[in-house]
Amino acid sequence: MSYIEGSYDVAVIGAGHAGCEAALAAARLGLETVIFSVSLDSIAMMPCNPSIGGTSKGHLVREIDALGGEMGKNIDKTYLQSRMLNTGKGPAVHSLRAQADKFTYSKEMKRVLENTPKLTIKQSEVTDIIVEDKKIVGVKTISGAIYNSKAIIIASGTYLKARCIYGEVSINSGPNGLLAANNLSQSLKEHNIELYRFKTGTPARIDKSTIDFAKMDEQKGDEKIVPFSFLNNEEDIKRDQIPCWLTYTNINTHDIIRNNLDRSPLYSGVIEGTGPRYCPSIEDKVVRFQDKERHQVFLEPEGEYTNEMYVQGMSSSLPEDVQRDMLRTLPGLEECVIMRPGYAIEYDCINPLQLNPTLEFKSIEGLYSAGQFNGSSGYEEAAAQGLIAGINASMKILGNEQIVLHRSDAYIGVLIDDLVTKGTNEPYRMMTSRAEYRLILRQDNADLRLSSIGHKVGLIDDDRYSRLKDKEIKIEKEIYRLRNTRVGATKEIEGFLDKHNSSLIKSGITLAELLRRPELNYDILKEIDVNREELDDDVIEQVNISLKYEGYISRQQKQVAQFKKLEKKYLPNDLNYSDIKGLRIEAMQKLNNVKPRSIGQASRISGVSPADISVLLVYLEQLRRSK
Repeated sequence: MSYIEGSYDVAVIGAGHAGCEAALAAARLGLETVIFSVSLDSIAMMPCNPSIGGTSKGHLVREIDALGGEMGKNIDKTYLQSRMLNTGKGPAVHSLRAQADKFTYSKEMKRVLENTPKLTIKQSEVTDIIVEDKKIVGVKTISGAIYNSKAIIIASGTYLKARCIYGEVSINSGPNGLLAANNLSQSLKEHNIELYRFKTGTPARIDKSTIDFAKMDEQKGDEKIVPFSFLNNEEDIKRDQIPCWLTYTNINTHDIIRNNLDRSPLYSGVIEGTGPRYCPSIEDKVVRFQDKERHQVFLEPEGEYTNEMYVQGMSSSLPEDVQRDMLRTLPGLEECVIMRPGYAIEYDCINPLQLNPTLEFKSIEGLYSAGQFNGSSGYEEAAAQGLIAGINASMKILGNEQIVLHRSDAYIGVLIDDLVTKGTNEPYRMMTSRAEYRLILRQDNADLRLSSIGHKVGLIDDDRYSRLKDKEIKIEKEIYRLRNTRVGATKEIEGFLDKHNSSLIKSGITLAELLRRPELNYDILKEIDVNREELDDDVIEQVNISLKYEGYISRQQKQVAQFKKLEKKYLPNDLNYSDIKGLRIEAMQKLNNVKPRSIGQASRISGVSPADISVLLVYLEQLRRSK
């Protein structure tokens, strides 16, 4: 029996990383919001890797923070170890990564949700979306309760018809043994939403007291701590860090895996879902990379007050006895005891081509989705989509313009554009190589790129925005000063240049020109720059990068200008591409399916050629002249 339980502006289905960001955004923007979870113990849970950030993912977290999201602030409060990755390369690929106390992370995010005005938390399984005239009007839970709502955001993660599998064991459950959400998929199918079946996996957790760390390489955190949140500085969050440990698989490990592939559900046909290419199981690694004699394995703490250690790099769905035997071939793990076996998890998700760039479904007004439900993988990708979905659902209800981040604006823009334009036939993972303009989209300048958008929509307050504008002024002022401060070929300057193995000068040179030299930087120039003011580290970082990579940045900005020209050539939403003469049949089909918002988006659709784009440009010009 159904009954009306309440009315809300926004209903969020799922309280993982996507759902938390979506619900917080909507509530903070003043909308009455309800968030549903099959278990309140799973709010912001980390069922897999106990970390936030990493290569390209660190960019996403800092962008989330720059827009006014919560993930960066939460990991700053709950990290165990922090490291900046790829520091041997240029700043475009520097990425922050932090080990999290996964239990404290979840607990702290739950506390934030519970204390956010206008946000109601419910433990219940949503079984139906309620649609009238192709427009969302509410949701129904397993108890029959109906919650009227103006917008719904589905952020179901890996819970929809979830099945956990290892060896001969197959359990209909969500991650970590929690209840699966078994009913919503049918409701979505009834509304003609196309579902996929994807798969991901996780490694065993082992008892720290059974590990011989003396046989492993210690991996310490950085001495200098860089916060994820632009609101924090190092002094706010510095702590004694907990080490991770590095070991390796070997020939014996690989032999055990090969000898038991017939018991692997991955190779026996038991697992039907498509798995992630860029985060393969150890079985996949051994089969696909047979020339490799060893693979890296990191031992990472799950929390400060638990003995559970995460075995990074050993994701597996092999039987538990095989997992034990292969782990015990690794140096330091000869006597290890498994506390939780690794497993694969299958779940329902959507074909993301059904979405607009705002993350609203094309076929149902007011229905949004985010995270692994959209075919992506990873906490950071989920949180980024959740934030955008939460903002856009709120903007729609408030009658304001929804936001679309372009590929030249943010990694979040690349992520969403890839999903809704190209689709995905496997769990999508963000990588720096996917971003064409990564020299501009660095993690260090996320606030300069995006906080004005966060302020415009209402998630960045005036005080924070004022501090950002002050930072921009300081950067511009210091760059101007360096470009206009000259030094001569004096003995002092010659001594300085000789000391740092830098070419001598014959006449005057600006400090900016000296800074561009690879062997020099802003800090080194302090020896001869007597008039500089004391500046914050984040200002110095921007000055240093802006001048040192000025030529490359300028070139990329010109590329962005060309890109934006095509992004501004908008295509009608109701355009029937079958009516346009000159398009190839494949292009017609793909264009009608995706319904791109611009020529730029159309050009990125697989199966649409440059010749097809030329036809579209001619058509748009004819359309313009006929008006």
